[in-house]
This record gives sequence, C-alpha cells and structure tokens, in this order.
Amino acid sequence: SLLSEKPHMSIFDVFQFFWFVSRVEEVLNDWKLIGSNVGKPPEKGEYTSGTWEENSREINFADFKFSITHHYLKQESVESEGKEDVEEDAFPLAMQDLLCMNNDFPPRAHCLVRWYGVHEFVVISPGANCEAVISESKCNLLLSSVSIALANTGCQVPLFVQIQQKWRKMYAGECQGPGVRADFEMVHLRKVPSQYNHLSGLMDIFKSKIGCPLTPLPPINIAIRFTYILQDWQQYSWPQQPPDFDALLAGEVGGVEFGKLPFGACEDPISELHLATTWPHLTEGIVVDNDVYSDLDPLQAPHWSVRVRKADNPQCLLGDFLMEFFKLCSRKESTDEILGKNSVEEESKENSDITQALSKLTEPTAVPIPKLSVSNMVHSARKHIRRHRRHDQSPINNDVLNSILQYLFPDSLGDKSDSNEAKATHSNPGGKNDQDKDTEDYNLFNLLKSAPSDSLTYRLALCICLVNFYHGGMRAVAHLWQEFVLEMRYRWENNYLIYGLAAGPPDLRCCLLHQKLQMLNCCIEHKRARDENRKESGRDRKDTTSCENGLLGPESGRQGGSGGSPGKSWDSWSDSEDEFYECLSDTEEMKEVPAEGAKGAKIKPEGRLQPHGKLTLLNSDEPLYIPVTQEPAPMTEDLLEEQSEVLAKLGTSAEGAHLRARMQSACLLSDMESFKAANPGCSLEDFVRWYSPRDYVEEEVTDETGQTVVRGNLSARMNIPGNMWVEAWETAKATPARRQRRLFDDTKEAERVLHYLAVQKPADLTRHLLPCILHAAILKVKEEESVEDIPSVRKAIQQVTSHTSKHLRHPIPDFKKLEDTINQLMVVETIIAQARSLKAKFGLGKGEKGEDTEGLEKFVGSLLEEPEVAVIGAGRGPAGSIIHKLFVSAQRAALLAPLEDDPNRLGGSEDRKPMGGGGGVPDFPPPAGREILLRTCVPRPAPYSKALPQRLFCVLMREEFRLAGAFSSDTSFF
Repeated sequence: SLLSEKPHMSIFDVFQFFWFVSRVEEVLNDWKLIGSNVGKPPEKGEYTSGTWEENSREINFADFKFSITHHYLKQESVESEGKEDVEEDAFPLAMQDLLCMNNDFPPRAHCLVRWYGVHEFVVISPGANCEAVISESKCNLLLSSVSIALANTGCQVPLFVQIQQKWRKMYAGECQGPGVRADFEMVHLRKVPSQYNHLSGLMDIFKSKIGCPLTPLPPINIAIRFTYILQDWQQYSWPQQPPDFDALLAGEVGGVEFGKLPFGACEDPISELHLATTWPHLTEGIVVDNDVYSDLDPLQAPHWSVRVRKADNPQCLLGDFLMEFFKLCSRKESTDEILGKNSVEEESKENSDITQALSKLTEPTAVPIPKLSVSNMVHSARKHIRRHRRHDQSPINNDVLNSILQYLFPDSLGDKSDSNEAKATHSNPGGKNDQDKDTEDYNLFNLLKSAPSDSLTYRLALCICLVNFYHGGMRAVAHLWQEFVLEMRYRWENNYLIYGLAAGPPDLRCCLLHQKLQMLNCCIEHKRARDENRKESGRDRKDTTSCENGLLGPESGRQGGSGGSPGKSWDSWSDSEDEFYECLSDTEEMKEVPAEGAKGAKIKPEGRLQPHGKLTLLNSDEPLYIPVTQEPAPMTEDLLEEQSEVLAKLGTSAEGAHLRARMQSACLLSDMESFKAANPGCSLEDFVRWYSPRDYVEEEVTDETGQTVVRGNLSARMNIPGNMWVEAWETAKATPARRQRRLFDDTKEAERVLHYLAVQKPADLTRHLLPCILHAAILKVKEEESVEDIPSVRKAIQQVTSHTSKHLRHPIPDFKKLEDTINQLMVVETIIAQARSLKAKFGLGKGEKGEDTEGLEKFVGSLLEEPEVAVIGAGRGPAGSIIHKLFVSAQRAALLAPLEDDPNRLGGSEDRKPMGGGGGVPDFPPPAGREILLRTCVPRPAPYSKALPQRLFCVLMREEFRLAGAFSSDTSFF
C-alpha cells in the first residue's frame, strides 16, 4: 500500500522506511513509553519550579542522521492504587494537559511546553550537521513513520518531528490514545495578517479549524498575555561615576583609594524590564478586542509579572582590574628591557664610586667613610636615575610615586633610626588589634597562600594592580618594582626594619615573595642585634668594621629541645675554613679559658641561661643548666625544597647517608658545644636528658643490696654503632654560642634575597602577587555583598574561595583555572551591580525605610533569583505603581511630551482612554508581544463523536506570527 500511495519510492526506500520505524519503536520500548501512561495533573507553577530531564539517542534514516529526545517533567511515582482507578478508554495525559490551566505561559520551559502545555513528549530532529527537513514529501514521510510507530507500540506520549529550518522552531506531531488522536500543527509567518491582528480574528480561525457542528458552540476559554518592554530609564541615572584619573593626589583615583580595589559596573547592568500583563480566565463575550476597539487595558489586568533582561557582559571595574593584572603573567620582558639601561649606564659613567664601592672603602681618602657606604651610594644612584630620566619618559609621575611609597612605607615619614618606633610599626603595621586578627576574613590568607591583609606584600600587590591599570601598565609596574627593590636595599644597609611584616621566621603559609621579605627582615633583626651587642661590649668602631661579618650576638636561649633539627639550613654546615667568629676585644679572655680536659684545670662555665628544673648532672651534684644556643636558621619554602633535593641526591649508600647526617647535624653540634660550655664535666646522657628526653629511658631496678633504685640508659637508637649523636658529641668542643660559627649568616642570606628581588621580571612579580590580589578581590566582594545581602552571591563567594584555595595551594598553579576564578568573581560583581541597579530603580538605594520597603526588597531580590516574578497587587500594588511610573516617564520622553504634575496620575481606568483612541499620550507603549491561548472541548469530527480537547496558541509579535494548534478527533465514531 505504501508503494501504491508513493509510486516514486523504491523497494530499498521502503525497507529503509520500515527500518527507521522499527528503530523508533525500539527506542520507545527502551524508554518504557509503550502502552498507556499513568500520572497526575501538574500542580500550579510546577512547570517552572519542577525539574525537567531528557534522554537522547541517535537513529538513521538511510544516510540521514536524526536525534530522538525524550523530554519529561520529573514527578513523584504514582501509587499502585491509582492504576486500578484508571478507565480503559481514558484520554492520554497529553490530551488532558491541553485543557489544564495550572501552567499557562511558563517563563522557563521548552517551547513545545509553552505552546501545547504537555509535560512529557518525544522530539525527532535532524542531527547537528544534517540538513533541515524542508520538502513536503520528506515531512509527510516522517509523520507517517511517527504514526505507525505510535500505533504499533501503543505509546500515548506525543511524538513531534522538527521540520523546516531550525531557527523557525517548526514542529508537527501526533498523539494517539484508545479511540482518539490529537494532531499538532503549526503556522509560522514573518508578518501578522491584518485580519488576525486581534482576538476576534483569531477566534474565527479557531472556530473554523475545529468545525464543530453544534449550535450553540460550547464556550471557548481564553487566556491572554501582553508583554511590554521598558528600555529607557528616564527617572534614573546609573550612579557609578567614571574613573577620575586626575584625583590621585587628592586621595582617590576613580573611586579607588590606595589599598582599596574598585567595584561596580561602568554601565547599567539592567538593560530592559519586561512587564507581562495577564488575563488568565476569560470567555467569549466578556472582553472586546478587534481592529477598532480594545478594552485590554494593562492597568486592569488581574495579574502582572516582571522579568529583567541583564546587559551582556557589562564592563565592571573590579573585573577589569583583575584581568589587566592577570595579563601581565604572560609577558616575557625583564625590568631592564622595559625601562632601558641608558640612565643606569650614564650614572655608572659619571659616578664610578658605585662600582668601586669596596675598593674606595680601603683606599686613603679625605671623604668621610659614611658617605662611601654602599647604602648611601645606592641612595645617591636612585636620585641620579630619577634626574637623568626625562619627565615624559618616567612611567610614574614623581608625585604619584611618592604617594605610593608613603603608603607602602608610612614609617619613612618619621625617624627611621628610632628603634622603639620601628619596633612598634613592625609589630602592628596595619593598626589591627588582636580581635581583628582572629576574624575569618583576616585569616583568609592561610587558605589562599597569600599574605595578611595588613602586610607590606598585600599593600604592594594593590599598588602594583593600581599602577598597572591607571599609570602606564607594565612600564609603571617595572618602575615601581625597581623603586621597591632599592628601598629594600637601603633598609638592609641602614638596619631599618621593614614596615608591615610580622616578626619571626618566614611564615610558610604565605606566598613566596612574602617569605622572602620576612627573611630579609630576619637578617636585619640579626644584624641589629649583633650591632647592639657590640655597643654593649664596648668595642670601638674600627674593630666593628674590621669584623663586620662577625657572629650573632647574645641569642635568646631555647628552653627545652627537640629530638632533631628540622628546618636547619644545610648551607650552614661546611668543612671549609670559611668560618666567622665574634671578634674579641680582649685576647686575654681566651687565655683565661683553659683547654677542656686539661689536668688540674678548672673549667669555667659559660653561656648559661637557667637551671633545667631540679635536674643535676649524672656524674656530679652540679645543677644541669640550659645553655644559651643559636637560633635555628630561618628558611623559605624554596630553600627547604632545594635542601630536600640536595639531600635526596646523596642517595642511599653508606657514604651518602653519612654525609647527609653530617649536613643535618650542624645545629645539633652547635647545641652540644653550647651545652658542654654551660655544663663542664657533663656526659652525652646529660645532653640527651635535656635535648631529647624520650631517648633517655629510666627504669626501676634492684641493686646488690636489694634496694630498688632508678637507673637510666640511652635508648636503643642511641646505642646503634656509628650513631651520629655519639660522633658529634665526641667532636664537640665546649664553646659558648657567642664564639661559635653562625648557623645563620644574615649577610649572605640578605644578599641572596636582594638578588632574588632584583632579577624578578614583571611577569614573575605578578605571579607572586596574584594570590594577594585574589585575596583582596574576595574580601571586596564579601564586603559589597554584606551591604546587599544576596544569598546566592554569598554561596557563590564560598565556592569561589574554595576553588581558589585549591588551585593556589598547588605547587604549580594552573593559571587557566585561576583565570576561571577571575571570571567567577566578575560574575559575582555583576550580580551585585544588578542588585544595586534594581534597588535604585525601585527607590531602595536612598537608605529611607517606608512601609512598603520590606516588600519591595523581597521583590527586587526575587527578580535576581527567579526567571519571572509576580507583582503583588498588579498595577495597584507598591511595585506595580513604580513600574507604571517608569513606563509613563519613558513614554513622555519618547513622544517629547511634558510630564504632568498631577499627583493622581496613577489613578484607575476612569482617566484612561481606550487603546487606539485619540488624544493624550498612552501610559504604555504598544505591546512587544501578544500571546492568546484558546481552549475548548467539542466533539469532532461528527456531532456524535466524543467531546475532545482542542487548543490554539497564538503568538503575535512585530516580526513573527505563529499559530500552534492541537486538534483532537475521535477515531472510533466519525
């Protein structure tokens, strides 16, 4: 029969046709869509609030690929009792959905859901790279296959086929049930025909299509929705001011103070407001809408709902700052390449004293020695560099640069030589009290591996970001970094503590750059302590100069010990003769101290801190004293990693293990020598009792006399042959800490840090400071969100913080993922800007609290979170009145009409004229879109057929006219 109907088809085409039908049936079987379906009608609003799911498969028709997709609303499973109550000839659920009024005009759903109201359906559409089904014969062939598949499987889920070009969203389909069938048809035109541009003409189409022979015709249910678009915000100006590039010296730059990141959108992030006025339940004759008159007044609509259209990727200040800063990470230029070497070369030619600084110190000269110090020469070089650089060549203006340096180093305004003030600024640089430092936001640096928000590193990151965006980009960054390194050199040479760094060794929780600055500060602290000790000892200036590389002064002793020396610098151990000792002003002091173990000599104890409880030496009744020891050498994470690599390369051989042990025992040997000096006549057991108590095991034993006594012995690991502790103890001499070689060479480490800083490229600096900038950005969005109180944003900030922490704490951060983090922060910034825009539009940004404020705040919050929000009270409610005002202002501005001062302008319909009437300016523009839904239940095709649901959904827009009809017919009695 198929060949007789379509004689152009070959046997092969027929085979392909039935193979395609069988594949469709197979997929429907797999998805368990065969037979009758049981379910309950969707609740009101469930199409929007519920969860939609889909399954997809690919099938072929000859060499043409199709995608078959099952869309359905996820619902709770129906209980078994419900199946027994279902009538055998009940309508399919899809046909029941045609008449359901609970989910008309859903704001977020598939277009077929909106047009036909179905909550489960199957769509067959051409594959992604396939041509659209345009020819009528192919369309009919697909519809025939759909009809056969539905009949063979007994599937009651509607099945649609997408035809014509995809952008037209044209579908044709069918739904079959016991003795009934519904055909889904569609019309799509570019322009609206004039005779169908109103409700009256559409009613004529609907009536003629269903062709009901009954008179009078059963009532037709009507639902109407008009959508109005507001684009011109006449009563509202976007409050974000453009950046002011000339106001830096006044304290701000485009709303940006030093130490603060900017925030906010440069344009209004809310582009449009869509007002939907709905008449949900009307019948024919109640409302008039034709080509002459319409009483569909939006102010009289019983339901209003609003959605906002957000601007696509609005420009936001914080996002721009972050992205411009992030782009520096990919640059390759060095500081010398950016700034050029001309000025430095000219300076070196004019003043050779800089390159010959050390020789000048030893040559006879009439110039005072202090003027030839390295620090003064560096300071002089800085002045010459600035003088030789032309004004137009300088990346950063001198006034701006001075302001930045004063922000970074506020202690420079006072007397740096005042040690008390330096210590005060050093201990509490940001003015934060202990309570502030316990807050979660302050400790965020621990998660992000950045730096505390009151630290120099954090402030440096903000300044680098600022000058990069406002003052010349990468050249300005290189210029500021050059000045910063010179300042670090100056402070090291002059023993000035670095402002804004916590005391103590480098904090490994922070970024590497912060650790380096802390290491430099440690070096300055050690150097200051050594110099103060020399002054106290009464040494004269020449002795100090000749022994400038002397050892650490009186250290604060360690109370108690540990069973090892973790974190000790392996560089501090060496077999070479390059050792540094504290210079003695009186050489007779060495003569007074006899050699250890000399016969008849009484050894004088040195370097005692305090008695160690009530412990006494095992070989005598002398108290056991805790010695004054050298502090462990502070280390940054890169040095620790370097040390680990060197120790690992020694291998597992006996020689390598021995060398590794000697390298790690430098601190242990120093402590042993200090202990021997403080406790003459002591033994290894005495040292272990203080240094590693767990390695001295005490037990009760019975002696020869039968009495129970307590005896102690070294642990098993201490008695292993070749134990490094035993070897170190035998080689250790009784030498107090002040006469030992330094474990921490502050001069060497400071020069290493300064060299590390000097060779950093702007890209390297950016990578170091990126955690601090992200830290600052997260704090900024948290601060701004706390003002707006947006739950979704609060949750998004937590997720961004978690993801950022995970990426930054990785040894080698993935910068692509960090860029995604910046994009997420930009999204958060945009949402906050949108909230502020809406609050300003609805009068909530003035800080005034009215009786309707709470309801308006909830309404504005819902606009951000939900696709569409109902307006309580429609046009007469608080939000509706404001929306009406906005439309009135936009209309007056569009038509250049003066605003009326009548306070009762928002009155009811008595002041309004019918649409299309003459005179006055309408409050609302013509609707941008009109949607009309017509429903009825009539017998079709014969008067004695079953009464079946009929539905027509009409869309009328400026450049679109669409009719989506579902027409049911009785297949048993016709």
